[in-house]
Amino acid sequence: MRKYLAVLTVLGAMLGVTAWAKPAPFPGIFRNARYVYVTSFDGSQWNPNILPEDRAAIGEVQDAIRSWGHFTVVQEPRDAEMILVVQRRGSEDELAVFDPSRGRNATYLWRVMGRGGLDKNEMPLFQQFRQAFESSLPAEKAKK
Repeated sequence: MRKYLAVLTVLGAMLGVTAWAKPAPFPGIFRNARYVYVTSFDGSQWNPNILPEDRAAIGEVQDAIRSWGHFTVVQEPRDAEMILVVQRRGSEDELAVFDPSRGRNATYLWRVMGRGGLDKNEMPLFQQFRQAFESSLPAEKAKK
């Protein structure tokens, strides 16, 4: 009986972690956004003090956005309708979405994290962002 309870406890914990790891629904306030600014938690790509990994992640996310074609990348946060903040670290990468009217010092409105999440070739965090954004759109708009 103890083995059975131990197995159930472990399975329940694993299911809980799996459910927790899924990203939240994408905020509807961004459905009509067209202009996106990409930066890091430590500053823009032009800041000489940011880590080279973060500078590279900014450029690679910008390239992924341009390839997707849904948004226009802007060079100033004041021109954006959505701010994407990236961070590339050995232990865990991060991609977070902020409302430009609140700034990136406010609480993020959507976020995903994962080891190797901003790797140049696959960029699974960007793919999760894209999928979450597209699933927030009405069906006819998501097909475009």
